[in-house]
Amino acid sequence: MTDQEDDLPAAAFPSPLPLPWYARPAARAWSCAAPPPDARAFHTTLPGYAPTALHELPALAAKLAVDRVFVKDESARFGLPAFKALGASWAIDRILALAAYRTPGATDTRTLRFVTATDGNHGRAVARMARQLGRRVHVFVPVGVHPAAVAAIEGEGAEVTAVAGSYDAAVHDARAAAAAPDAVLVQDMAWDGYEEIPALVVEGYATLFAEIDAQLDAVGAEPPALVAVPVGVGSLAQAAVTHYRSGSSAGRRGGRGTGAALLSVEPVGAACVLASLRAGRLTHVPTGATVMAGLNCGTPSTLAWPVLRDGLDAAVAVTDADSTSAVRELAELGVSSGPCGAASLAGVRAALTGTGSAERRAALGVGPDATVVLINTEGAAANPGL
Repeated sequence: MTDQEDDLPAAAFPSPLPLPWYARPAARAWSCAAPPPDARAFHTTLPGYAPTALHELPALAAKLAVDRVFVKDESARFGLPAFKALGASWAIDRILALAAYRTPGATDTRTLRFVTATDGNHGRAVARMARQLGRRVHVFVPVGVHPAAVAAIEGEGAEVTAVAGSYDAAVHDARAAAAAPDAVLVQDMAWDGYEEIPALVVEGYATLFAEIDAQLDAVGAEPPALVAVPVGVGSLAQAAVTHYRSGSSAGRRGGRGTGAALLSVEPVGAACVLASLRAGRLTHVPTGATVMAGLNCGTPSTLAWPVLRDGLDAAVAVTDADSTSAVRELAELGVSSGPCGAASLAGVRAALTGTGSAERRAALGVGPDATVVLINTEGAAANPGL
């Protein structure tokens, strides 16, 4: 345990083991406004759109002592190995529409170029959408992004600049580059003064959770008791909380009881959301190397933070060994996953098994009749160096 756990608020339930863990069951009583439906309608018009697979894994349900386990498989979203295209496509579409609207008399925004920072998947998604629209894009990548991932971004026609520092350092350099009058920053992380575009990215992610609702209903499954989401800066988790804590989800199990418990999962070396929850305020943490490169973020998005603070049920941090073990287990069950995507399984395994799991299950409201959904945010192709 870290010394921080001595300062946990009364609502938190720390694990009796040295597991990086935080829980706040009162989150299920919190509610928020539903996301607008526009993004999902937009996505259905894009070439190649189809809901990504929702795999049921009975063997994994037996291991976790729950009724059903489903994996939302984002390994092939719009031909890319991760979910990020949902946010990038919607944000870029809205940026172009708003740019024309805000410029008096403007009918042509073809000179506008896009800038972003990335640990891999977001940058490639922005580059793919920009290429399809005939736009220029400049992508900043931090230390630790595998050369093959950089090559994939360059293969989309992007200019790529390597930054000798962390993800936060890459964001800093991208912000500076986007100050040019013909450039716009397309980031999924928000900070004071930069929130409109990250909000659009989060709106785009809502499509993923709406698909899950429809897919569970189609197979006669109960709404989930637990949803596990890998976390970097927290934007996907923000979309999850917004979905399940609003009227946009049928998230009441069997029309009764409480809504889904939402679990965020981070690398132990970059657990900025967990640290923020423990501190009760948005907190920066130093980051190091991790195989979960896409989650290697030291500062939560300011837009995501208040939503996660009030709406997350629990947070856990997992090791690289936990994640790579989960990658292998999912592969054996026929699911392609990278270490970021498999983090959701690693986090659920840490929460629901081992010493102290009875207390953690109680905090999450997960019993033997529970349906669990794991968000597999990326496929193995997103991590050629693993």
